[in-house]
Amino acid sequence: MIDFNKALTPRRRPALQTAVALSCAFVLGACGELNFMAQDESTSAQIPIQESQESADQPRVRSGEITHLSGPHLDSREQVIEMDVADASMVSGMALPAVPVEQAAGRSVGATARTSSLRQAVPQPLSLIQGRSVPAGDIAVPAISVEPADPHVIQRRPDRDSSREEYNPIQENDFLSVEDEPLSTFSIDVDAASYSNMRRFINSGQIPPRDAVRIEELINYFNYDYPDPTGETPFAVVTEISAAPWNPEHHLVHIGLQGKRLATEELPPNNLVFLLDVSGSMNDPSKLPLLQSAFRLLVDELDEEDRVSIVVYAGAAGVVLEPTSGRNKPQILEAINRLQAGGSTAGGAGIERAYELARQNFLENGNNRVILATDGDFNVGVASEGELVRLIEEKREDDIFLTVLGFGTGNLQDAKMEQLANHGNGNYAYIDSLQEARKVMVSELGATLFSIAKDVKLQIEFNPAQVQGYRLIGYENRVLENYEFNDDTKDAGELGAGHSVTALYEIIPVGAETDVDLPTVDPLRYQQPGTPEEEIDPQEMMWVKLRYKEPTADVSQKLEHPVMNWVLDPRETTHDFRFSAAVAGFGMMLRDSQYKGSTDLDLVLDLAAGSRGEDRGGYRREFVDLVRQYGEINGN
Repeated sequence: MIDFNKALTPRRRPALQTAVALSCAFVLGACGELNFMAQDESTSAQIPIQESQESADQPRVRSGEITHLSGPHLDSREQVIEMDVADASMVSGMALPAVPVEQAAGRSVGATARTSSLRQAVPQPLSLIQGRSVPAGDIAVPAISVEPADPHVIQRRPDRDSSREEYNPIQENDFLSVEDEPLSTFSIDVDAASYSNMRRFINSGQIPPRDAVRIEELINYFNYDYPDPTGETPFAVVTEISAAPWNPEHHLVHIGLQGKRLATEELPPNNLVFLLDVSGSMNDPSKLPLLQSAFRLLVDELDEEDRVSIVVYAGAAGVVLEPTSGRNKPQILEAINRLQAGGSTAGGAGIERAYELARQNFLENGNNRVILATDGDFNVGVASEGELVRLIEEKREDDIFLTVLGFGTGNLQDAKMEQLANHGNGNYAYIDSLQEARKVMVSELGATLFSIAKDVKLQIEFNPAQVQGYRLIGYENRVLENYEFNDDTKDAGELGAGHSVTALYEIIPVGAETDVDLPTVDPLRYQQPGTPEEEIDPQEMMWVKLRYKEPTADVSQKLEHPVMNWVLDPRETTHDFRFSAAVAGFGMMLRDSQYKGSTDLDLVLDLAAGSRGEDRGGYRREFVDLVRQYGEINGN
């Protein structure tokens, strides 16, 4: 091992020692700021580098030392590494030798760096990709050997702090009286971010915050075996009724919508703008490196008719890739690979630039979409949730759709991202792993990128002769005023190709014994019940109305569908009915719902394990495993 003090000249020694220290600080993907001073005979440069936020009694990384990363999230530092180094690049105030990270202690870990003086630095960004690095240059540095741990410099992983994560408060839907509130109106929701975010918490041994659990998103994470639509209608509607598993005196109504499926070759050409957050808050292995891996998967699915542009934002926004054909994959991938994190977060400026590019390259018969990938931590310029929502609402008028992909832990701004998707003709997914990226970007590509209908709304009218009370499970932030069902200016959810949407109502049948106190209002003096224009089948339980628009249309179309009071024995229900009930029950447990009734882990596991069905992709099996993990965390 080279002794820095002996082997290096006085002129080169400070710069090289600083480069080594900065390299390890950068690879550690840290958070706070250190200031190192690199000097030679004529130059002094102050270089801000981020350091991991450890407790005050833990030692800092000292100059000349590199700590080894272990564990899947690259944040448990337990080994001291000694390093033979020829030189390292200093780039815009940062040292960027490409250092791969491997878990196993005691193995050699290769490293590459570009030989460069401190004065003549050339930017060579670093990208960690599944334990390897994108080469920063063409000169190899001797291997880094891992020595046994020095107990004096061990830095243990701090507990994950989610206190900076933001979620909109959810006021659970209550039971309503059919006599006073016969209509229930809401927008569909195809987002699934809440499920993968909930999974992230449970996999890390934590109970998710109550407001992070949106039950409709848990249910709609899964595919259901609904029949395909026929004719010109872009979706089919299915219903099923049986006893509510957590309250047998009540009934559970399952309503499913299945969007028309399109083969990949049937999808229209894409005009995609990747809007990527490369601010300092993205400097974490679960953020920018995972983002890069996810977008590589998407690029592999593109063809020559597709166009891709890339806009990035940190302290300011800029275009790093002008519109490029999907056949030029190496050029697109190179732009993705060269991304690096640093600076503040001017998300509003990035949104403006991305939509401008999308509008300039608009495809009349294609799919025009901005894909925003971020942790949502906007802090420069247009930054508040209200300002961002108003900005997105302006942009959606150009028939440019939005997909929001959330990344990272600790400061996930879920509230902002959910609202951006809700108001921007879009969908929202949370990417917690490469497996989830593959589900969103590859397996469900058509559903993610191509909308077959927009502003999809449901309105249910309950028959007071059959139903005395009802409750919509989930969809709290999608509830609409009844008059908004016929208002074509009111924004609502989008349905992607092949997407399915499921909604559950818990109803109280007429004559059923219940402990629910239904709200009441005084009888009206001037309003008298009207006479139906047509004879009503006495078996009708409810009337389902659905409105939607074609992707570029301004006028909606309406479908109507009666639901009869045909209540199945629980043993006769489909796998989809029972599995969706299991997911809803688990969601009510996580939210500690006052309406969870007799729901417990045994009930959820019994329902879910017995209704996995074909389970393409193994997602239902994974759900069963998550429920068991939750039981262990919760002491059950």
